[in-house]
Amino acid sequence: MSAVVEPTVHLGMGAIPHAEGVAFRVWAPFADSVSIVGTFNDWNPSIDVCRKDEHGNWYGDVLGAKPGDEYKFMLSNGKDTFGRIDPRAREVTSSIGNAVVVDPNFAWEGDDFHMPSWNELVIYEMHIGTFNTKKGVGTFESAIERLPYLRDLGINAVELMPLAEFAGDYSWGYNPAHPYAIEMAYGGPLGLKMFVREAHKLGIAVIVDVVYNHFGPSDLDLWQFDGWSENGKGGIYFYNDHRSTTPWGDTRPDYGRGEVRQYIFDNAMMWLEEYRADGLRYDMTLYMRSINGDENERIEEGYSLTQWINKEIEHRFPGKITIAEDLRNNSMMTQVANLGGANFGSQWDANFVHPIRQTIIEIDDKNRSMEKVRDAVCYRYNVDAFERVIYTESHDEVANGKQRVVSEIDRSDKPGRYAIKRSTLGAALVLTSPGIPMLLQAQEFLRDKWFDDGCPIDWARCEEFHGIVTMYTDLIKLRLNRGSSTAGLSGQHIDFYHLDDNEKVIVFRRWKAGGPGDDVVVVMNFAEGEVKDYRIGFPAAGHWQLRFNSDNRMYNELLDEIPVSSVFAQDEAYDGQAQSATLNVPAYSCQIFSQDK
Repeated sequence: MSAVVEPTVHLGMGAIPHAEGVAFRVWAPFADSVSIVGTFNDWNPSIDVCRKDEHGNWYGDVLGAKPGDEYKFMLSNGKDTFGRIDPRAREVTSSIGNAVVVDPNFAWEGDDFHMPSWNELVIYEMHIGTFNTKKGVGTFESAIERLPYLRDLGINAVELMPLAEFAGDYSWGYNPAHPYAIEMAYGGPLGLKMFVREAHKLGIAVIVDVVYNHFGPSDLDLWQFDGWSENGKGGIYFYNDHRSTTPWGDTRPDYGRGEVRQYIFDNAMMWLEEYRADGLRYDMTLYMRSINGDENERIEEGYSLTQWINKEIEHRFPGKITIAEDLRNNSMMTQVANLGGANFGSQWDANFVHPIRQTIIEIDDKNRSMEKVRDAVCYRYNVDAFERVIYTESHDEVANGKQRVVSEIDRSDKPGRYAIKRSTLGAALVLTSPGIPMLLQAQEFLRDKWFDDGCPIDWARCEEFHGIVTMYTDLIKLRLNRGSSTAGLSGQHIDFYHLDDNEKVIVFRRWKAGGPGDDVVVVMNFAEGEVKDYRIGFPAAGHWQLRFNSDNRMYNELLDEIPVSSVFAQDEAYDGQAQSATLNVPAYSCQIFSQDK
């Protein structure tokens, strides 16, 4: 007598392709029945009926189904029958369309990329929809065309604004309708894999922006997914009480429900495993860990969820980075979990961007505080200088009533001398201060006005301000020590030893181990007018080579080009240093000095 062979049960959630077909599993604990409909069964709900397990998961195996097939789940709850897109669909025809079975295989072509050390990252925030297009929506394919440009600029990491499928074709991305699906207007999952592969070939890491503080709120099939809800709220994936409320809709996930925690955890792992992303930037974590941004109304399970995900990433993907956008200057966000921290690798730093932007755009020189600049430059969370991401422009800082730095200074269509000098002075401060520097797309050629998801970058401006692009390139080369003479710019240490609030001049030293080829001295003037024969201290005697002068007219014809040069530091104590030298400091300028090895 032959034994009965039980059918194979395939593990996983969502659509699970296998040799004979595709298995499907979905969590719907309050549904009375679930079936799978799709192109493989003429959308007939009576053919592929699922069976329920004790955990509220429904499972069905459709022999002959294959990648490329469209499908949905048909659920019933009492008298109601309704279709739902798979919560874990990797691809959808549109945010209100059907799920698509995705082939998990991809030709990575030997990709074995390892991202740079965090102290050597230079991040470029990018919005795929506006990055490279003249008409319509930008795509992964069109963005790939510009990757060599970013490599030549010196960028070694891009941070992509959210990629999960959202309502319509135009969006910042912070309204994820289908958190596992890749936006089809951008090119879907295949397009993203191609983008990551090609970025890695050029030595560029890819960090993905994820949104876990809310979902939707529109085109959201997760809403009352299986027909159950309380208080007219969102059902199984959401809080069904006052905790559901966020600034973006009544759709905060229920971080205390095990299946929802697993859903978000698995989503985070998906970006790193399936798409080989090199890190995650979490949108507004304050609203994961508190209600309405109120520190007194904590959501402990939201905080513990970030701990769980970040600890697993640290363990499973050493070297990959997690970044919090919390903006509450909270050192616990980047503190290790063993000490109660959220275990993020770094966080966007409000203590840098807000005082530095205010200083740069201030009209009256006498109102610029060099003490505020010093405090912003020297601030750190815990013990590691690179636990913060520093910038003067991000998508948030140049929208919602605010504009690009050049436009905050000069509202005309073509920036003048003040806008050019002060915006690049801010960029020089970003690229010479301790922390992970970040630029916003097109900042390097003076993109003006405000961020608009329907307004693509004007790449003609890149040619118009090609000299400013060269300035940014030169700064990044120094930041990354490409000339083997400025290693200190990626070091932990800073000595802010000269602060002149009358002349608005600051000087600081950066170093790793110290000595020639390592020590860097940065001199900045935040006011109008050249300061002549100005004495400053230097940490060592001898020749200090001028590596960078932001006032060089090769960068732009509107610059002053006051003559400056390398200096010789002699044994005359000044600024607490044993040596000093005199130099000329042009208006609104940055000079960078170091010694040859």
